[in-house]
Amino acid sequence: MKRRDFIKATAAMGAGAALSSCAGGSIFNNGAKGGFDGRYSAGSPSRGRMQLRFFPYELQLQHTFTVASYSRTSTPDVLVEIEYDGLTGYGEASMPPYLHHTVEEACTFLSRVDLSQFADPMQTEDILDYVNGLSEGDEPAKAAIDIALHDLVGKMIGQPWWRIWGLNPAKTPNTTFTIGIDTPEVVRQKTLECAGKFKILKVKVGLDSDEEMISTIRSVTGLPLAVDANQGWKDRGKALEEICWLKEQGVVMVEQPMPADRLDDIAWLTERSPLPIFADESLQHLADIPRIKGAFSGINIKLMKCGGMREAWQMLNYARAEGMKVMLGCMTETSCAVSAAAQLSPAVDFADLDGNLLISNDKFKGMTVVDGKITLPDWPGIGVKPL
Repeated sequence: MKRRDFIKATAAMGAGAALSSCAGGSIFNNGAKGGFDGRYSAGSPSRGRMQLRFFPYELQLQHTFTVASYSRTSTPDVLVEIEYDGLTGYGEASMPPYLHHTVEEACTFLSRVDLSQFADPMQTEDILDYVNGLSEGDEPAKAAIDIALHDLVGKMIGQPWWRIWGLNPAKTPNTTFTIGIDTPEVVRQKTLECAGKFKILKVKVGLDSDEEMISTIRSVTGLPLAVDANQGWKDRGKALEEICWLKEQGVVMVEQPMPADRLDDIAWLTERSPLPIFADESLQHLADIPRIKGAFSGINIKLMKCGGMREAWQMLNYARAEGMKVMLGCMTETSCAVSAAAQLSPAVDFADLDGNLLISNDKFKGMTVVDGKITLPDWPGIGVKPL
């Protein structure tokens, strides 16, 4: 049986199961926090048609988050619902400062989306082509719709996306937990809080305090480390020296060591580096992979940058075909978007899916981290339920 025929054949049965066990209450019952108040709808409700709803929600960080270029204590966010015949798919748009998107822009884009014109949510290619064609940018808002649509379709089928994609949940990697740039005292405290919970840590570097950061962490734990320079290193020779030192400190990979537009310098560094070098700010979409191939050992895929699960799956498979390593990342997000990304995690080399663990006001439960390892629930769709 062809995959599409299988999907259609199981949709009715899956929808019935999902209606009884997985169609949670609306996330719009609680007041919104952020630049807007209340709830917003796009399109008119109609029987047998999809309805899109959304509202802003400010994510509150448990600690001040500092990278090489900025600090923040919260992250603007927009939560999304797509409702269809009693089932609800959940999505999310997270907008940290470096993405240069705003809540107002996301809500303006979402208000233009009319999903009621589509009678069948299973026609994901047509729907997402329509959504992507509405503008040249707006990737976080597009990702929110993409995630909610995947959640909805998975609930209609009655299966999680890791199973639809044919992945083995036992092969999920350990996720890193991020330690942001801070004073030695705070870095030590954050590292101690991670004790016994994670198998690998991710350390933000890129300033003159790099060695102090690593040495402070090493005074507390001997866990493997990943480092993310967020484009902070400017001299390739010094960057290579630091990478060689980092390898001696138990670092296993380096993310975005130099500015995104300096591909020749990054290629020089990657050729000589004893550690794999992953692209983050240097790529966004599937079409960027051919451009950076050879400059990096691997890519970091983030749903908020590429526009959602469909493109992330395509990027993963293309990178594999090119012999590149793959990492899954996230922004500061609720368990909604993090769980959506986690559906792909059994197929990647590294994962940095801790965004939901960095906030104090999560509105969902979904993927969990057990002894450092990403653990996927058997719930249909993206594997989340509203709190």
